[in-house]
Amino acid sequence: MSDTKQDFIAHLERLRERDRGAVAVLRRSLGFPPGAYPPAYPHVERFAAERHANDSWRLALYVVAGLYACHPKQASKKQASKTLASSLGELMRKRESGSIEQRFIALLGADAENLPVYLRQVITLLAADDISLDYAALLKDLATWLNPKADADWRDGIRQRWARDFYRALEAPTPETEPTPDNN
Repeated sequence: MSDTKQDFIAHLERLRERDRGAVAVLRRSLGFPPGAYPPAYPHVERFAAERHANDSWRLALYVVAGLYACHPKQASKKQASKTLASSLGELMRKRESGSIEQRFIALLGADAENLPVYLRQVITLLAADDISLDYAALLKDLATWLNPKADADWRDGIRQRWARDFYRALEAPTPETEPTPDNN
């Protein structure tokens, strides 16, 4: 993982700890197209470098900043592989709700324009159950997904990986069924 992704997530964590106004601004930015809410610029642009206004990396930074502001629960270093999809699988297993799978399928079918809306909905669900995710991994995936010039196979690869993560997490043993020395 590049330092830029980790630096950006660390920046968001510092904002959460020290600047509630900035977090509110970033949360509010989700009501606008990515990168189109000027009050969010001071908190994101320094990570966008010299990129064009519609560059997918820049757009992904704004989407992730807004999502993080809605649910600032970064996966721990031990949970580094806890992707958005695996977190949703965990949520579905926990709630036993088919509607979560329907939302996940809709998310996988979203185009770049609608993706932030679907992401906001699923982040709200994760926030309700206080389930963390790896925002740096999400940033990396979104930079590809939001790139209109990216090879369609790359976007399909992300969708397929997310589907594997979701269904793998859905089938993972719950803490009650995990083997222990007593029930093994």
